[in-house]
Amino acid sequence: MDRPDVPALFLHFLMLSAMAVGGTQTVMPDMYRYVVDVQHWITSKQFADAYALAQAAPGPNVMYVTLIGWQVAGWSGAIATTLALVIPSTAFTLLFTRLTARNPGAPFGRALRRGLAPVAIGLTLASAWVLVRSVNHDWHGYLITLLTVAIVLRTRTNPLWLIAAGATAGMAGLV
Repeated sequence: MDRPDVPALFLHFLMLSAMAVGGTQTVMPDMYRYVVDVQHWITSKQFADAYALAQAAPGPNVMYVTLIGWQVAGWSGAIATTLALVIPSTAFTLLFTRLTARNPGAPFGRALRRGLAPVAIGLTLASAWVLVRSVNHDWHGYLITLLTVAIVLRTRTNPLWLIAAGATAGMAGLV
């Protein structure tokens, strides 16, 4: 693995954060591509593990960005990726809030919200596909993923039951 370039990591994540319509989940595929495929700083498994740990831990679900930075370059990487995540979203939120407060019914604001919703959905689906490919290595994993999606879409089953079922399948050696 190459030695991490923390300023490059910061700038890349800063750019991605500025484009993260719908949250950081939407740009996760490019985070993966950059740190795993292009730079080879971490492995696919390390990326998926950081994401899974962040989702299981209490607190913000974007903690995976900090964990990826930590995996890549320790404290400096964690700080760089976290700042890169926070700066654009904070600036855009302050700007949009100020503009919306002045004219809440402005056509531009309504058009922006309507136009960005489908983009956020598409980017979120792309993120899900990256995770599916990075953790499923045989038909068992894909089957469990497909079954989970079907259950979530068709029923009101609490996701914690699905997590418990996945953990049980893993401990039983089915995945």
